[in-house]
Amino acid sequence: MSVVGLLIRLLVTTLAVLVASYVLSPSYFSVDDIQTAVIFALVLGLLNAIVRPILAIITFPLTILTLGLFLLVLNALMFWLAAAFVPGVHVAGFIGAFLGALIATVVSAVISHFVH
Repeated sequence: MSVVGLLIRLLVTTLAVLVASYVLSPSYFSVDDIQTAVIFALVLGLLNAIVRPILAIITFPLTILTLGLFLLVLNALMFWLAAAFVPGVHVAGFIGAFLGALIATVVSAVISHFVH
């Protein structure tokens, strides 16, 4: 992937995180400012590139057993873990991480559809 492609992906993820922060009340998920959202998007991207594939392989039997629904839980865990690394991102428990990841994923997919 080119540098321009990576920057576009970062911008799309940042926008998706900001939308999720706007849609969810501050009691579930919030981001302090745009700079924090960019850092969060970077950390989330790194975790999704490095840690998520390892966890997906380890939890493959559970994913098969739940017909793929466990991948939603895996997304929430990556979202929650990224929030733990970035000061200024506030996630209220697993439900906040789950809803934040779900909204950010949907928004990112919609934006990516129009960008590419």
